Amino acid sequence: MNTARDLAIVALDRAPDHPVEQGDLSLALAAGEVFDLLDAQALVLDGDLISPSAQAPTGDRLLDEAAASLVRQQPYESVEDWLWRRGRGLAAAYVQDLERAGLAGRPRGPRFSLRAPRTAPLDSADKRRAEERWASGDPVLTALATAAGIHEESADDAEGLTDETVTTVLAAVGDAVMELEAVRQRRGIEDAAYDNVWRGY
Repeated sequence: MNTARDLAIVALDRAPDHPVEQGDLSLALAAGEVFDLLDAQALVLDGDLISPSAQAPTGDRLLDEAAASLVRQQPYESVEDWLWRRGRGLAAAYVQDLERAGLAGRPRGPRFSLRAPRTAPLDSADKRRAEERWASGDPVLTALATAAGIHEESADDAEGLTDETVTTVLAAVGDAVMELEAVRQRRGIEDAAYDNVWRGY
């Protein structure tokens, strides 16, 4: 199961109706990779610390890259530290990877358009799998989509999320997204104050 790739496909598919911040999506994708590497037995969680296991190829380029970048000496990295480090630019990396694999592209349209066509998932087994997982209400995928801003949280979403490892990762991505939003708000206030200073001259 490739949670990160499924999330990237869902995000691209829903982008016209649910535009997301690239930073939020990157953090959620990094969390998705934690789940994928747990499934691949490439890591285990010791509390909120990521403890690497024996590295074995997953068959996925980005996941293998993620596994290779795990901190392999103590003190091990916390989940939230991993999200910040691994998440930098990860949304763009997943879009490029989907395009490279022929799983996403720009739909053909009229020869001339004032609006450039956006990248969207192309029909494929991967897209159908992601759509089925999304339609089934998979709790982990839904929670990551909520963190990324793709999905509105509901009371039913928390059902099925009782595993301590899962809740640890989801709590970390939730905290990271809130911290990123606080940074954006601070920058917005600082930029507004700067503009007001210049208007005074």
